[in-house]
Amino acid sequence: MQPNITPTEIHPLEPFLPPRAVLLMMGSFPPKRERWSMDFYYPNLQNDMWRIFGWIFFHNKNHFLREDKKAFCRERIAAFLEERGIALCDTGYEVARLKDNASDKFLEIVTPRDPAVLLEKLPYCRAIATTGQKATETILTMLPALEPKVGRFTEFPFGERMIRLYRMPSSSRAYPRPIEEKAETYRKMLAELGLL
Repeated sequence: MQPNITPTEIHPLEPFLPPRAVLLMMGSFPPKRERWSMDFYYPNLQNDMWRIFGWIFFHNKNHFLREDKKAFCRERIAAFLEERGIALCDTGYEVARLKDNASDKFLEIVTPRDPAVLLEKLPYCRAIATTGQKATETILTMLPALEPKVGRFTEFPFGERMIRLYRMPSSSRAYPRPIEEKAETYRKMLAELGLL
């Protein structure tokens, strides 16, 4: 009898690495493609990342939605991130979904994405922000950093740089906090990094 082997998935997106990025945000892995509203990071309409950024920068949580409100606008988001110096990548390169959903709780990261490789490509980067517990646990297996409390940071050396590791609240609605409350935590980090 054959063992029940869970199939794996390779990350469908390339890292988004603006050359002058100061901040690298790292989640875990995107949901299944049928939940995407755009071909970019945090694509699920049920994920509030782009509402959080809309609220912080434009006082409008719907700023990054298309006019019909049925999808996020990839072009507007990418231009904003490029201008602000924010890079995106996930900690999982190859994963197995242990249940047929997007929950980090049932996500096994088979092959992680090495943050050192990303930092080498981002010479101005001064901080990594993990956007959830799974991403935090994964990155801590690869970096000489201590785990920060939510909304705080620890530091670790990387070549000539000291890099901050921020642990941010999840933007998933599975983490039930108001957008405005999550946005305050993100606002504090962005202010500390001079990105506001």
